[in-house]
Amino acid sequence: MNILKNKLHKNTLILASGSPRRQELLKGLDIPFIVETKEIEEHYPSHLEGAEITEYLACLKATSFMDLSEDTILLTADTIVWLDKKALMKPKDRVEAVELLRQLSGKSHEVFTAVCLKSKHKKRVFSDVTKVFIKPLTEEEISYYIDHYQPFDKAGAYGAQDWIGYVAIQKLEGSYFNVLGLPVHKLYQELLTF
Repeated sequence: MNILKNKLHKNTLILASGSPRRQELLKGLDIPFIVETKEIEEHYPSHLEGAEITEYLACLKATSFMDLSEDTILLTADTIVWLDKKALMKPKDRVEAVELLRQLSGKSHEVFTAVCLKSKHKKRVFSDVTKVFIKPLTEEEISYYIDHYQPFDKAGAYGAQDWIGYVAIQKLEGSYFNVLGLPVHKLYQELLTF
């Protein structure tokens, strides 16, 4: 028996994310959910760092869902790549993607993902961090990746599940799934007690 599925059988779980990776990871928990997205401006106070940024943004995304019914659980999430004390967001274009990958080349960085669970009467926020080690990248590798994989919807201009992850990630310290955008091991535990 799936303990989590049994616990949530009276609830409607809404994943407020258009990310195919998050949807795939949540499917992996074998629990039913629906996807509902709303557009928001993702701005955060400049004094926030690391997990504080993702927790703030995950909560901000949850605020656009005002009238949740009694049996609804809303799940919002946010992921950033954190390098040299700054957040690397999604690139706007090819030039920015090249620059981001050059910055990551030959260094380690952290990936923070925060999740906000919200119902009519309560809210819980948690986050996870994974350290990622990237080998030095050649200009040819960077160009090939951007031209073939168009990583414009990905924080830091890369997806660990793509070609670049296969050839460039030397090691991880922490959850691989967190890098993909959802710390499912923590989410499972949090949903069991929500």
